Amino acid sequence: MSLPEHHKRHLRGLAHHLRPVALVGQAGLTGAVLAEVGLALDSHELVKVKVSASDRDVRAELIERMGRETGAELIQRIGQMAVLFRRNPKRPRILLPAA
Repeated sequence: MSLPEHHKRHLRGLAHHLRPVALVGQAGLTGAVLAEVGLALDSHELVKVKVSASDRDVRAELIERMGRETGAELIQRIGQMAVLFRRNPKRPRILLPAA
């Protein structure tokens, strides 16, 4: 699922005020963290996650893996924060702008 840039821009604006719903710490990307992010995506569609890894490459890999395993698309990544989006097919909550 690859979103067009104008949809990503809209979602970045919506995500600006969000607080992180999950924190990936020293234990890494555990099953519990993935489950929590998955539940948050189901109910909110747009979530912010904080990844506290000291190495930039490790953070990038964790964020990529989180998106892959939850089926979400990475909207934005700034430092330790990542914004993920996954449409809820049964009850969509976020209205995306027309083309």
